[in-house]
Amino acid sequence: MAEDIKKMYKTIMDDHFPPEMEISFIDGDNRQTLFYEKVVWTIDNINKGLRYGENPGQEAALYKLINGNLILGETETIQPGQYLASDLELLQSGKHPGKINLTDADNALNILRYFTDKPTAIIVKHNNPCGVAQSDSLDKAYERAYWADSVAAFGGCIALNRPVDRATAEAICKQYAEVVVSPDFEEGVMDIFAKKKNLRVIRIGNIDRLHTFVGQRCVEFKSLIDGGIITQLSFVPAARSKENLIPAECDYKGKKYKINREPTQKEYDDMLFGWLVESGVTSNSVIYVKELATVGIGTGEQDRVGVAEIARDKAYRKLCDRYCFEMHGIPYNGLKDKDAKEEINKRVTDEKGGLAGAAMVSDAFFPFRDGVDVGIREGITSVIQPGGSVNDYQSIEACNEAGVAMVYTGQRSFKH
Repeated sequence: MAEDIKKMYKTIMDDHFPPEMEISFIDGDNRQTLFYEKVVWTIDNINKGLRYGENPGQEAALYKLINGNLILGETETIQPGQYLASDLELLQSGKHPGKINLTDADNALNILRYFTDKPTAIIVKHNNPCGVAQSDSLDKAYERAYWADSVAAFGGCIALNRPVDRATAEAICKQYAEVVVSPDFEEGVMDIFAKKKNLRVIRIGNIDRLHTFVGQRCVEFKSLIDGGIITQLSFVPAARSKENLIPAECDYKGKKYKINREPTQKEYDDMLFGWLVESGVTSNSVIYVKELATVGIGTGEQDRVGVAEIARDKAYRKLCDRYCFEMHGIPYNGLKDKDAKEEINKRVTDEKGGLAGAAMVSDAFFPFRDGVDVGIREGITSVIQPGGSVNDYQSIEACNEAGVAMVYTGQRSFKH
């Protein structure tokens, strides 16, 4: 039985999806049709597309847009031929990619498009980033992204916005990853990756043009249980620069409330970085960012104060894990020495899980002050959120009491 279960994950399923697909939008005599072609790869003499869907036993297929265009109102969707995740160049595969590999790579690119000025690394797991960081070199950016959540990074998808060098490749090979996506790979790098035979190494030349996808929209489809379909245009963050942010203020019962302190440039940098990362995080979510790296990411929770606490708790746990690896070479949960554990606990508590001086990022407004209070107690110095709650005055008062800066984006960033 155990062997049957193991084989299940190695199975390459037949799929019965046809080689071509068309989707038409019809308004009277006006017909707009999008034409798609199924993507397949030949690996170990097997010509096949996706290995399986979200789980073994679910047939799946990947289609790329090859022709047609769509104009809805004043919005024109992405034109055919601008391929990214739908047309991968597999340099090393081991086995056919599955649906989750592709959607993880796609969400990594969804976030990565906003970061072109510095080497940036994103690690995505189950369609959520578990670590995102920028630095002056690619290997340092990867290291910072990895240590943001080294536990969740296990088996993740790593996306990089610079050609992979040997130092970065060596660092990646110290951990277990499913996918590496990059615009290119320097000489000798593929020899390093060859040691990991099941690592899917993907080159996407268009990553060099990722910035051109900023502000562009595509049509998204969600199938319902009865076969119905919801369509929507993809999300575009409107706040992408300091000038797009609004100092927090509101009126409540005839009284005007306004944030006392303007953010510093460093705080603006962290808040904008976090807000753009937020566009790829499943809602409800709260994340913490410090020095252009995620510190704690809370995702998919039902209440805002709860997700703020989850992100805080993860920051503490992940920092404990990092220090334990650095000091003892083992995970924190594997450390048996009580004195050594107490030393790490004290260090992390003194540093407030690395949250002191961080920016707090929320994809929707805080309905009460208890959400921002979670971050304030840990020493955050800035908050970025959409604003728009009846109780915005509570969050403003909480921030003013603590000398924390807060800005509004004027736009919610939910992702389901």
